[in-house]
Amino acid sequence: MRNEEMLLIPGPTPVVDSIYDAMASETRGHTDPRFVAIYKNAIEQTREMLQTDGDVFVVAGSGTIAMEMALVNTVAAGEKILVVSQGYFGDRFIKLGQAFGIEVDVLQSEWGKQVTPEEVEAKLVEGHYKAVTITHADTSTGVAADLEALVPIVKKHGALVILDGVCATAAMEEDMSKTYGHPDYKIDVILTGSQKAIGVPPGLAIVAFNKTALAAREKIERVPAYYCDIYNWIPVMNDPSKYFATPPVNLIYAYNEGMRLVHAEGLSTRIIRHTAFGKAVRAALSEYGMKAIADENVAASTLSCILYPDGVGDAEFRATLGKKGVIVAGSLAHLAGKAFRIGHMGNTTEEMLEQAVELIGDTLNEMGHSVDSAKAVQRFKQEVRVGV
Repeated sequence: MRNEEMLLIPGPTPVVDSIYDAMASETRGHTDPRFVAIYKNAIEQTREMLQTDGDVFVVAGSGTIAMEMALVNTVAAGEKILVVSQGYFGDRFIKLGQAFGIEVDVLQSEWGKQVTPEEVEAKLVEGHYKAVTITHADTSTGVAADLEALVPIVKKHGALVILDGVCATAAMEEDMSKTYGHPDYKIDVILTGSQKAIGVPPGLAIVAFNKTALAAREKIERVPAYYCDIYNWIPVMNDPSKYFATPPVNLIYAYNEGMRLVHAEGLSTRIIRHTAFGKAVRAALSEYGMKAIADENVAASTLSCILYPDGVGDAEFRATLGKKGVIVAGSLAHLAGKAFRIGHMGNTTEEMLEQAVELIGDTLNEMGHSVDSAKAVQRFKQEVRVGV
């Protein structure tokens, strides 16, 4: 990679040269047959990745646009949703729902913990919910949702499953054809963005609806949106030569290449790789007295939120590490200043993460906290070998 720094934040993530090269290709008109073919291929690769029997949408926007598109096309004003929140980004669905007149109930876990299946079951028994939103991997906490447990409960009670895959898609299993204990128990909507585990620069909102979710849209008389109304986008997704809003031509080039790389590696291989990287990074950093807020049995494979040992200042640590070429992120809300977040997803390599572990140790030593970098690196290598 020709990147000057290792961008190990929870997104954007490192971009490989072939994606940069694709993005730098000549800008063509959005109805040019050469661009249309690339856009169509990118859409089809997205459909293959998510395995939906419905429609996929790849449009200009952020993960927040994808969240909005997922919600307004399935839940009408006055209907109820249950938000299963395991961190800051799960909570975002609260304000999003309220903005469109949707009734919102919330189950919030302690940061670092999961909302339990029993809590979800108890809430769903109380009343009818049109949909339940689940964040697959919360970017603030590094906690993963237990889809095997949650999806059957939600579907048993007749609600739609809306899965926020922004920090999980292309790294953690998200298969819309998969059944969870019953032929009808499937994920109904998956939303994501281009800039995390997919490994493409920011700027694309990606949403997939199955037939059940599309049927829900059909029953909504009027969607309180224009850009986010999927009925305005379906003709374009079926035939990208049609026009609704100008697509980001060069970013679609980049995304098409990103999708090619995802499929070339293979989704099962990517899932194994990300799982191994996550476990190895957390194990290595534990050698420095750094603990992930999420226990290993609930930890996401894409990022980790790491608590500082006593006496380590957040700003000094991240600035010193940044001068060595490793960029990590601060934490949010009540964890601000107490922890940092490190991404280990997308195009990130084993060599990058090994070097990052070593440089984190060097940084701690420079700050007067004596640690053994060599031991941590060795632990990282051992864990990766076990994982892959």
